Amino acid sequence: MYKRILVPLDGSKRAERILPHVRRLAHPQDNEVLLLQVVNPYVPVMDPHAFLQEYSAKEMAQIIARTRSYLEGLQHELGHEGIHCRVIVEQGPVVETILSLAQEHAVDLIAMASHGRSGLSRVFYGSVAAGILQRIDRPLLLIRARGDA
Repeated sequence: MYKRILVPLDGSKRAERILPHVRRLAHPQDNEVLLLQVVNPYVPVMDPHAFLQEYSAKEMAQIIARTRSYLEGLQHELGHEGIHCRVIVEQGPVVETILSLAQEHAVDLIAMASHGRSGLSRVFYGSVAAGILQRIDRPLLLIRARGDA
């Protein structure tokens, strides 16, 4: 039913909890899974009075290399199960980048895990899942993941 599935990940075990669902949807059909991680080019700053700082070019290159290696590990794992995957690493605002890539690659489904934040942590960190849900123009499989970071 779904020929191309976009799976946004953030490197956490919680985000990976969507993968068993993706395995059931993608296997053994002839579809493509796009494993995506969006790298924010700004250094996380906890001080509300501080200015946004960008990572240096060297730091970004290291972050992107680690991110690509992580996704390629998942690609290799899923590939052994007969699931065709492609790795995408992008920089930019997370929600906008996910939505833009969904359109650009004509995905049929976005599958992701919500971290299940509530209260102040949701206000402080925001919610990628909520941002996607508010603006999505195609099917979304969203699971609530709790537990491991």
